[in-house]
This record gives sequence, structure tokens and C-alpha cells, in this order.
Amino acid sequence: MENKSIKGHLLALFTITVWGTTFISTKVLLTEMKPVEILFIRFILGLIALYIACPRRLKDTTPKQELMFAAAGLCGISLYYLFENIALTYTMASNVAVFVSVAPFFTVLLTHIFLKDEKRPWFGFFLGFAVAMTGISLISLNGARLKLNPLGDLLALLAAFIWGCYSVLSKKISAYGYNTILTTRRIFIYGILFMLPTLIFSDFGEGLYRLAEPLCLINIIYLGLGASALCFVTWNMAVGIIGPIRTSVYIYVQPVITIIISAVVLGEPVTPLSLLGTLLAVAGLFISESNGRSDHGNRQ
Repeated sequence: MENKSIKGHLLALFTITVWGTTFISTKVLLTEMKPVEILFIRFILGLIALYIACPRRLKDTTPKQELMFAAAGLCGISLYYLFENIALTYTMASNVAVFVSVAPFFTVLLTHIFLKDEKRPWFGFFLGFAVAMTGISLISLNGARLKLNPLGDLLALLAAFIWGCYSVLSKKISAYGYNTILTTRRIFIYGILFMLPTLIFSDFGEGLYRLAEPLCLINIIYLGLGASALCFVTWNMAVGIIGPIRTSVYIYVQPVITIIISAVVLGEPVTPLSLLGTLLAVAGLFISESNGRSDHGNRQ
């Protein structure tokens, strides 16, 4: 079981590492395309990739299971990204980064409420959460004042809550015992369906001709195949192995990955404050993990 647990941690770390790099691709694409266009195309590409990877059908599901798949698609694919993108139009990106990073806290609360076989939250998690959030705030704000925008900040906080819901739903789905690629594909289908109404009000299609440009095409393929198809599978696998709480705390290191990529690829400066924030974020992860072995331990 120890080897399986290590695999779960490596899958979570890999997923967050890739997701921490996606801001570059998204930043490039946003100069040419609308957020909803990027979101829709990346998940369509992801869906196609998952069909190619595993062309088998998901059979013999019950109506209750389909409801779970639909809820996961609504939360993890449609609402999370929609709220996050809208939040970015009302408040600063640094605010969004801080509020979205609260997701592990919501995951703990929702797991304790809805997953009765999970043990109650431990003190070490909340200590690690406090340390990590301090570090993430230092990284995101980097000395600037936190300017609150009620609407934008609330939307970002809602995005964090919705990701907590998705983590709990993906844990329930993993318990069904189906192939992870097949269940992730079903979640993508529902997420795309829930996304369709937003396309009607967004002048969808105006920026699609930009995909003929090599730079845009490469970045959308990266988002579709890497950040969507591959990473949602690896995230769901990690949740199934080590539980939603221990997987979610890896969200703490996503801003750290972003800082590193910004420095290496974009040449952005690394300040002493961001270095301190990095150390605190990583420390928060280790504190939460070292005290969180009971998240799934009573079934191993």
C-alpha cells in the first residue's frame, strides 16, 4: 500500500506542475481568443484524446451514477473555470490566486460532511493551511496591497468551493471501480454540455481562425491534451488513491510552479518576498501531509 500511496502523491504533484505552467499558454491565447473559446476547444480536444486513448464505452451505469458524473462535469469543468474567468474580469489576478487556493479548506469541510468513511479533519491540516495561505498571499501580492473587490473576490471564492465539490464527487466516482479514463471522459461530456449555453451569449467563433497560427495551435493543443485530458485523469487517479484532502493540498504549490516558470520562461524577477512565500507554501504542504495520513488510512 505504501507504493500505491507514493504513486498517488506523484500523480498529484505531476498534475499540479502541469497546471502551474498553463498560465503561459492561456496568456498567449487570451491575446487572440475569448476565454470561453479557449475553454470549449481545450475540453473538446481533451475529449477526443480520451476517446483515442480508450475507445471502449462506459457501460451499465445507474441513473445515480450518471447524476454524479453530471454533477462532476458541472462543477469541475463548467462552473469552476467559468467563475474563475469571470472573477479575473472584476478583480486582480493576485486576488484570484489567493482565493482559489482556499480550495483545500473547502475540500476538508465537504469531505467531512459527505464522505462519512473519512476521518475528521486533523489539526495539522489547518496549521499547514494557514502557513501555506500566508505563503501564497506573499507570492500573489508580492508586496502590493490587497485591494478587495466584493464581486470578483466572491466569484473566486465560489470557484474554490466548487473545486472542493468536484474533489468530493471524484472520490465518490472513483469508488465505482470504473476505468479512470472512461469516467473522466464521461465527466468531460457533461461539462461540455453544461458549457454550451454560455457559447450563445459570447459571440463564440470570432477568434477560432487564430488557431491556424502555429503559436496558438501549439498552446491550445497543450491545454487540451496535457492540462485537460491527461491531467484530469491523473488528478482523478490521485484522488482515488490518497483521498480528496491529501490530493487537494498540492494546490498550495501551484503558485510556486508559476513563479518558477515565470522566472525561467518569461524572465520575470524573483523577489525575496516571493522566495519567502515559496518556502511557506511548500512548508504548508509538508505540514498538512505529515499530519494527514489518516485521510485514507482506515481503508488500507
